[in-house]
Amino acid sequence: MSSGIRALWLIVPLMVFGLWGILHTPDPDHDRDAEDSDVALAKLPSLPGWSRANLPDFSAYRDTTEKKAAFFSFLYPRIVLANSRILIERDYLDSLAGKDELSKSELTWLKNQAERLRVDEEPGSETMFRRLRNRLDVIPPSLVLAQAANESAWGTSRFARRGNNLFGQWCFSQGCGLVPRGRVEGASHEVASFSSPYLSVRSYIQNLNRHPTYQLLRDIRLKARNRDDIASGPSLAAGLLGYSERGEDYVEEIRSMIRHNNLDYYDEDFQAIVRGANSQELLELAAAKQEKALLPGATTADETSSEG
Repeated sequence: MSSGIRALWLIVPLMVFGLWGILHTPDPDHDRDAEDSDVALAKLPSLPGWSRANLPDFSAYRDTTEKKAAFFSFLYPRIVLANSRILIERDYLDSLAGKDELSKSELTWLKNQAERLRVDEEPGSETMFRRLRNRLDVIPPSLVLAQAANESAWGTSRFARRGNNLFGQWCFSQGCGLVPRGRVEGASHEVASFSSPYLSVRSYIQNLNRHPTYQLLRDIRLKARNRDDIASGPSLAAGLLGYSERGEDYVEEIRSMIRHNNLDYYDEDFQAIVRGANSQELLELAAAKQEKALLPGATTADETSSEG
């Protein structure tokens, strides 16, 4: 076998593996219609009504700065909502890890989380808790905002407008989404449709939290956690090499979008909200009745006062 052919055999699997990372959307048929399909947890409040809203028509904006501001203002509360619910689940996971004995319902919750996050370990074992904790974690807003803007053309792509899909996730069952124009003959994939942009955000976060392509991203995040810190978007972007066939160029483009649009500001706001937050404060975030209560500078107290 020639060296050129041998090199090709090495490259092709890597390309397929990288593409699978971006394209795979787990169980989109379930996520598309189940508005409150988080793994059952009594402490987790029902999703607020505003999380079900469809994507606004961002193509109507003629001023680029106004369109960007509207895009970020719409998406950021949904990121805070998704991340706050993850933090509630992390707290519950930690409470179970400290128990000598787990009830049947607690073991069931652990098994369901392990299945969702692809952790194949003995239920209730130390290894299961460690691996679940590494995967059940937040994604910094700056990274979510930059990728959503990049993948959806600032919310104006066909898949964003018609399927609330902001990240280009694929699905593989007939009718699960929209058929891409120019799909090659014999292919069966579709671009997943979601009943709300919030569910697209949640699916994207789940993909980064469980797919093997993004192990580096999770390793970087874990190192930050070990320093009692929350990783920034630019630092986690290093773990997106497999998100696009463009590799390093894609990573640098996402980092450039974060810098150019000052998206670190959203990371700082989010960290200020959740750092040291107690259980009640996280519950208030996860049940905010108005999305404006989750915008930078707002508080759930503002929401209460506005309601009289």
